[in-house]
Amino acid sequence: MTDTSAHARPPRPVRDAGGHRAPRPAARLSGWARIGIGGRLVALHLLVLGSVTLLLGSIEVAFLQRSVRSDLGVRALGISRLVASVPQVVEAARLGRQDPALNAYVGQLRAKVGADYIVVGDRRGIRLAHPRADRLGRPMEGGDNALPLAGKEIVNVATGSLGPAVRGKVPIRAGNGQVVGVVSTGYLMPRIDSLARQVARAILPWFLLTLALGTLGALLTARLLKRQILNLEPEQIAHLVHQHRGVLAALREGVIAVDARGEVTLTNAQATELLRLTPPTGRAQALPLAALWPELNAVPRVGPLRNLGLQLHGSPVIVNLEPLPEGGFVASFRDRAEVMRLAEELTQVRGFVDVLRAQTHEHLNRMHTISGLLQLGRPDEAIKVVREEVRRDTDFRELLRGIQVPRLAALLTGKRDRATELGLSFQVEAGSELSARWETAGEALITAAGNLIENAFEALRERGAGGLVTLSVGEDPEGLQLEVTDNGPGVPDDLRPTLFLQGSSTRGQGRGYGLSNVTTRVAALGGTLRYLRRGEHTVFQLSLPRSAAADPARPYLPGDAR
Repeated sequence: MTDTSAHARPPRPVRDAGGHRAPRPAARLSGWARIGIGGRLVALHLLVLGSVTLLLGSIEVAFLQRSVRSDLGVRALGISRLVASVPQVVEAARLGRQDPALNAYVGQLRAKVGADYIVVGDRRGIRLAHPRADRLGRPMEGGDNALPLAGKEIVNVATGSLGPAVRGKVPIRAGNGQVVGVVSTGYLMPRIDSLARQVARAILPWFLLTLALGTLGALLTARLLKRQILNLEPEQIAHLVHQHRGVLAALREGVIAVDARGEVTLTNAQATELLRLTPPTGRAQALPLAALWPELNAVPRVGPLRNLGLQLHGSPVIVNLEPLPEGGFVASFRDRAEVMRLAEELTQVRGFVDVLRAQTHEHLNRMHTISGLLQLGRPDEAIKVVREEVRRDTDFRELLRGIQVPRLAALLTGKRDRATELGLSFQVEAGSELSARWETAGEALITAAGNLIENAFEALRERGAGGLVTLSVGEDPEGLQLEVTDNGPGVPDDLRPTLFLQGSSTRGQGRGYGLSNVTTRVAALGGTLRYLRRGEHTVFQLSLPRSAAADPARPYLPGDAR
């Protein structure tokens, strides 16, 4: 599927959506392929028509040969009977004596009946009458006189002195019934090539008519067919099919094709797995969508749909729909947890960048302050600033001593510098503790704490001086509780019902994903997230059950740290 240069390593064979190996299309078209589908149809038509004509002509020649042999045999046998009953012939055969008058008489009969020859022989097979006088008195040829001389009539094809012929031989009987000779009437067999020419002359007009009509039909069929297949040649279609199979196999999203009747006609390997189809052949065997995925089947097809949230076997997925011109649609879908995990990773990266930028900014401010005091000749005040910073860092680290999840502690340290940069105050409530067993839920904790703290910062930006954000975290026999409090204005009343839904935000387009991601991650661990007002303070409370911490029996969840 992928183009490679002449020096690149050849790619592995492409496999289709079901995992079957697909042959790679030829890079160059053969001479046959260059003809095009129209030329190929005409050539195929000529080949078939020529083969059928040759076969039928051969059959016709064989039939004519057999028919001619049968007709000539009957005629030859009838003439031989007639000649054998002539008294003059019987008498000459009984005497075994040549007679010019007999030969002339037989010659006249031969001319009247149109036979090629009539030969009269005695009981020894010696010719008494023959069309050619120089052959009189010689033995008859063909080696087939035994049965006639024994009293039987025969019709056969044999080669005599004049060539292959159909001969009818009848015994000549005397008055007492004794066989005294034999009469042989022959018709020379027509040559095969003459019969073939006869047949060819008969069928040539029909052959030409069929050829013209068939060629015209092949050209029209090719034109209609190419119009249906978008003027593509078969090799181009095969190449596109291999490419599309490779694309489907490479996609990490599930892809299904649904026809106008609502039947799933194609799935890629990822969709086969998500739909739990067995065996995973890459095709859904035209199963109805209503049985495979009732919720998707109920979605109205009003046009392209993007980022549609649905449930598949109890798991949330994000679906995109694209209608097809002939009816039906193509749907791509992906596990929502995986999409959220990617979004969380991007959010965390952005948060880490902000934290690093804030730390760098604060560090430069402190260094500039200390440098200025030293240049002004006030070392005592510079030392005081250094000691104040050391004290603040020491006090904050002391507050984090009980939090034994290093990544969470590092995040809180960075958020303190971020708050200082924004002109806000951030503190960790004294007595906050968290054991190392919660390291397995570290990703969820970082996602939740980072989003909640950043949301509090944004809510307090307009307030400026006096803004305070406080985080407290602890655990008990039931699980973990984390709380983020700020003295901001809180969430507007009209936004509270949709606060934890994706896209719910007062800050414009492209926002409103943080709390949705947190809710999804917390729900995956069996926890809850809720919002409340406590006096003049906004409070977000996060609870995780004890089962979300290190437990060998708990299945691995996407995003869990291991």
